[in-house]
Amino acid sequence: MVARIQTLYLFLVALLALGSMFFPFWSFSIPTLVFVTDFAQFPDAGIMQITSSYAAGVFSPLTALVAIAAIFLYKKRELQKKLILLGILLFVGDLLSGLASAHFLNQYFNCTCIAFSHKPEAGFFILLPEPVFLWLALKGVKMDDKIANAYKRL
Repeated sequence: MVARIQTLYLFLVALLALGSMFFPFWSFSIPTLVFVTDFAQFPDAGIMQITSSYAAGVFSPLTALVAIAAIFLYKKRELQKKLILLGILLFVGDLLSGLASAHFLNQYFNCTCIAFSHKPEAGFFILLPEPVFLWLALKGVKMDDKIANAYKRL
């Protein structure tokens, strides 16, 4: 059945992973604004867009695809567990690639001796609940596995 609690968690992970692609991850305030982002376009005047790295643009959609695929593999619980663990690894890759690009841009601005300030943006905060939902989904799959094994003993 698709109507299980882990389906909700995996669907939320997919939405968060796709949503994080459309918001900036980190911003730097120098005379112009510099955004670290995946693929989103900011057409406003005076805004310079920085694509974080192509890794972040690959990890976010892959996390969403893995979460969606895990939803429909409810009959194959072992494969579903492996996909959820892969989703956690993809999340870590997505987060680290965004943080690394923000760090390297921070180092660049420090070396150029430009006065600047920086802060995390919405894309960073959208990513943060993903591992919690993936862990809850994994817990739900293990609970289903336990229930199925209990019925096999009868």
